[in-house]
Amino acid sequence: MIVMSRIETKCVQAGYTPGNGEPRQIPIIQSTTFKYDTSEDMGKLFDLEAEGYFYSRLQNPTCDTVAARICALEGGSAAMLTGSGQAANFFAVFNIAGAGDHIVASSAIYGGTYNLFSVTMKKMGIDVTFVSPDCTEQELDGAFRPETKALFGETIANPALTVLDIEMFARAAHRHGVPLIVDNTFATPVNCRPIEWGADIVTHSTTKYMDGHGSAVGGCIVDSGRFDWTKEPGKYPGLTEPDESYHGIVYTEKFGLEKAYIVKATSQLMRDLGSVQSPQSAFLLGLGLESLHVRMQRHCENAQAIAEFLASHPRVAWVNYSGLPGNRYYERAQKYLPNGSCGVVSFGIRGGRKAAEAFMKALRVAAIETHVADARTCCLHPASATHRQMNDEELRAAGVSPELVRLSVGLENRDDLIEDLAQALGSIQEN
Repeated sequence: MIVMSRIETKCVQAGYTPGNGEPRQIPIIQSTTFKYDTSEDMGKLFDLEAEGYFYSRLQNPTCDTVAARICALEGGSAAMLTGSGQAANFFAVFNIAGAGDHIVASSAIYGGTYNLFSVTMKKMGIDVTFVSPDCTEQELDGAFRPETKALFGETIANPALTVLDIEMFARAAHRHGVPLIVDNTFATPVNCRPIEWGADIVTHSTTKYMDGHGSAVGGCIVDSGRFDWTKEPGKYPGLTEPDESYHGIVYTEKFGLEKAYIVKATSQLMRDLGSVQSPQSAFLLGLGLESLHVRMQRHCENAQAIAEFLASHPRVAWVNYSGLPGNRYYERAQKYLPNGSCGVVSFGIRGGRKAAEAFMKALRVAAIETHVADARTCCLHPASATHRQMNDEELRAAGVSPELVRLSVGLENRDDLIEDLAQALGSIQEN
């Protein structure tokens, strides 16, 4: 048994220990189905009486091996991969909430997740109350209802870059008898492990830093195994009452608090909705995880240097990066993210929309993409891309100013990146 207590070793080796003569790299089990000698053997799987695989819409050995590595990195008790980060956040909530229920969420979250909660899940009968990530503890308490089933936030919000006060949100969640779910995509477990600060469930868009090379879309859910689903009888019936689709199994009784949540999500939600990650994508994710600890350090070092450069440039109106001492989240980041936050920097260019558009056209090293958080530096001007249907007034109302540029700093040489930004900013002065 290999003892792996440090994050760097877990990135490289956790979740898979080959036996004598077995493949050193995680095998890709590219099979939709699995063969058994008898119907009785397969029947035990369908009854959840035995562990194993029968159809890759639910589980696959490659996916489970990679999920085990992420579970070890986050310090959880069980984990599962999903087809995307959106699927991970949907499953994380839908596993414990249904029609007539309610969740509380930070308002500073990824726009896709915001829409998932406010539009799609609302159509399913799940209501949501959004709160500011900077709310007081009393204001947060006021958002809960008797039917509230979860509290949700992002360690570092995309794209607002707010830093969540995880301990305060965890205290509020637990006072009201619900779990705290934290999307840890931007920080990764290298820079923050929310479970250590009181979070109960952690989600990821593995498409971002975990994958690292922009090759595979995916997501992950990690359960801490610490939340007591049985504490309030009837509050989480899906976990504490018989599931008639599995012969009356009670997940908390059968699998304990450590595994009940993930087993239910796998055997019930993945069975019915099939948002599975492909074995090939899981394999690529596993390769990315091996270098995550090295890459995150470089992302943060590069982003810090670029944020400092931008903050001193006369053509830049403002810079948002929690590593800058003047940033409103600097002190909070020092607590939760002492080794660095992430590689994403947002800033505003003097001159508004036209100046920002001129800047974008002049970039040579940084690519214009909607993506973030891989090895290559990429840049986005929302006002002329994702939010181009809005005028300047509408942009400001949505919290996206016309001059805002989001820069995802990659692994290139920082001097090359700074020179590219400098020449692009310089081109504005010539117009």
